[in-house]
Amino acid sequence: MDGTPVTVVSVRDVGPETVALDLETPAEFDAAPGQFVLLRAVPGEGAVDDPDDDDVVERHYTLSSPSVADTFEITVGVDPEGDLSPWLADLEGGETVHIDGPFGTITYDGDEDGDVVAIAGGPGVGPAIAIAEAAHDAGHDAVVIYQDDAPAHRERLEALADDDVPVELVAGDDREALTDAIETHLEAGQVYAFGFDAFVTTVAETIEDAGGDADGAHIENFG
Repeated sequence: MDGTPVTVVSVRDVGPETVALDLETPAEFDAAPGQFVLLRAVPGEGAVDDPDDDDVVERHYTLSSPSVADTFEITVGVDPEGDLSPWLADLEGGETVHIDGPFGTITYDGDEDGDVVAIAGGPGVGPAIAIAEAAHDAGHDAVVIYQDDAPAHRERLEALADDDVPVELVAGDDREALTDAIETHLEAGQVYAFGFDAFVTTVAETIEDAGGDADGAHIENFG
């Protein structure tokens, strides 16, 4: 399966070694914040003419936009030595890539899911900020807790803060500050957490230690 061809609408820097890609939304593509897609491309060329081509590279990316009406956004951490991300970062718009999906059972529906506490570690900021924005746009309360030494999406975080959404930025090595922030806001809404294994393990342990139910949280482990 080579996926659905979509046009790259724009690429922009959103933080240190981090870019956001706006992709044209394909027909009948119905995704919610929290879900992810599989992106396929041939770096240097783009479109996948032969899915069995050894030059095809594929990676999973979580949606980082609160909606998918005409376009949707993915956030890409750029590894200078990577096979795909440096090429994606250098695109100018108009190129074609292929996507499969959406995948994932962690979703946010602003009409049904209410207030949220969105917790992000590193690349988890994409889905976390999308969920917080979707909740805020639907008239619900939101909190963002984000651990990273070099935060991405600062403009969007600042916009949320300006709209009285609590935004807690935590240094990458400060576990105490992270656990304090989670404990402070744990009862503010449904918990969504995104990040690598050590991070989401800390989140789950903190929820349990604070008397909450980690099994009731929506936690996505990036591995």
